[in-house]
Amino acid sequence: SLKPELITATESQRAAMRRDPMSVVLKDMFFANAFPYLEVRRPFILGTREQNWRATLSHRFVELLHKKTGKLTRLYTQNIDGLDYQNKGVPPQKVVNVHGSIGRVACEGCGTPAAFDSFCDSVQSSIKDLYSIDPAAPQESTPILCSACQRPLVKPTTVLFGSNLPAEFFTRAEEDMPDVDLLIIAGTSLQVSPANSLVYRANESAVRLIVNNEPVG
Repeated sequence: SLKPELITATESQRAAMRRDPMSVVLKDMFFANAFPYLEVRRPFILGTREQNWRATLSHRFVELLHKKTGKLTRLYTQNIDGLDYQNKGVPPQKVVNVHGSIGRVACEGCGTPAAFDSFCDSVQSSIKDLYSIDPAAPQESTPILCSACQRPLVKPTTVLFGSNLPAEFFTRAEEDMPDVDLLIIAGTSLQVSPANSLVYRANESAVRLIVNNEPVG
């Protein structure tokens, strides 16, 4: 559970986190203070680099579909874990991260991208460990500055609450959906907008195949 008293923040920011732990991923909070996001996400960021989590057979199915048929138009994923990029057989340009990705990094202010490995090095050396699992972590957090604008707004591209979805989602959907023959929807109950709009954006003749443990719609 979240322990705001351990997080580098003002008392008013800690009070906001006690009221609602999701305030850690609010756009306004991040622009005021990047440390709560980075400190809470530190093990997830570094664990992604170490590949502590592995792509599943479902991820491999997409890779197989592309390699064996060459008919994969695009993979739209709501997952932020970056596991889709472990599929080396699927070109990165085929993947659209609807809600961003832990495995991709950019400045939230000016949009300048940063290398993931270099960012992880900075997180490891500059961001303190709230969970007491890294004895080499610093005792206090220090800012990670953007190489372009010099503001402390560098983070994984995961979409903050209060931010817009990546423009790529809308442009790709407009390009892809009219020509789709088969739309495979897997692992989602289609409750989250606007990702669920892809079902309706596809042309009327397209087959829609849904694979999910719960009722959809």
